[in-house]
Amino acid sequence: MSHLYPLAPDARAALAAPDLAARSKADAVRLCPSGEHHIKRLETEWLTLAPDAFADLEAQADAGVSAGFVQRYENAQGAVVLAVTYWKLISDTAPEPEAPPAPKPEPEPDHTDDLYFRAGRTKKRRRRKKPDPNQLDLFGLSEEEH
Repeated sequence: MSHLYPLAPDARAALAAPDLAARSKADAVRLCPSGEHHIKRLETEWLTLAPDAFADLEAQADAGVSAGFVQRYENAQGAVVLAVTYWKLISDTAPEPEAPPAPKPEPEPDHTDDLYFRAGRTKKRRRRKKPDPNQLDLFGLSEEEH
């Protein structure tokens, strides 16, 4: 079963009006009111609700859970947390400004030079001598038993 995600500007609007919904972005673009809005992306918004605020939204949240675009959780304090997934609508009259990417910090210069890697700076290991094959023969055979 694939889920239908409502088209809305925010999570509360998605809970209030879940009837305009789409499965894919192409469906969402087709259903989007032309000339007024455009689809930005599929977004999940987390709503932490006090018990009295949840009582007002309980019927809408239960309908969203059954439709598949709302997940219901509880935080450590016992408050209800709703994860609402919806197609985010943005008004064409006031487009949301895109944040410029953060500049990458320049790496620190490398202070290691070739002198560090010279062979004389590290100790070479001696090769181990091969053990005598008779060393493990604790109870050698007598000459009579050969």
